[in-house]
Amino acid sequence: MSTPTTEQAKIADPGPLGLAAFAATTFVLSTFNANLITDKKLVAVVLPLALFYGGLAQLLAGMWEFRKGNTFGATAFGSFGAFWLSYAAYAKFVVPGLPAATAHQASGLFLLVWAVFTVYMTVAATRTTGAILAVFVTLSATFIVLCIAEFAQSPNTVKAGGWLGLLTAVCAWYASFAGVTNSTYNRAVMPVLANLGEHLRPHRTHRGPFGAHA
Repeated sequence: MSTPTTEQAKIADPGPLGLAAFAATTFVLSTFNANLITDKKLVAVVLPLALFYGGLAQLLAGMWEFRKGNTFGATAFGSFGAFWLSYAAYAKFVVPGLPAATAHQASGLFLLVWAVFTVYMTVAATRTTGAILAVFVTLSATFIVLCIAEFAQSPNTVKAGGWLGLLTAVCAWYASFAGVTNSTYNRAVMPVLANLGEHLRPHRTHRGPFGAHA
């Protein structure tokens, strides 16, 4: 791995921004999914957040992660920024035109592809920190439960997915809070369980893809 240049070293960590954007938008949508606010007309409040904070701000965070050479962060923030942008477009322009009898199948398929993506990103997240891993574990559960809820047309399962989404938002807010606080204080003020993957990895000699010791 190449050594970062002086210019790269000056780039601020975009992670706390991306996590905060994801947390806020997830929290608001999950509040409705959990049925804590019952007036469904108010769900329109999610769209501007999805466009400008969960979508645009997170997408920008992903592009800055590319600049820093962080493949995981770039893939995660770039993808979830696109998720919120596509969600806003889907909810505003596509859903009203879908046949009422089968619209849930389209929504279930939409959630399914994001569940697949999140699950394999969770595997990669085991090599990051405990705080980030918690976000991906809870988010995977959220997508899976909401996907099942759509295909099964189960309101109670939607509520369960909503509560999982709220938990995901709290985990993401904590990770963002820890990131920005530790960076500002220039020391580990808030624990994030760094190098968690080293503790999860079996203590045995690792072999490369062709059998050579690595």
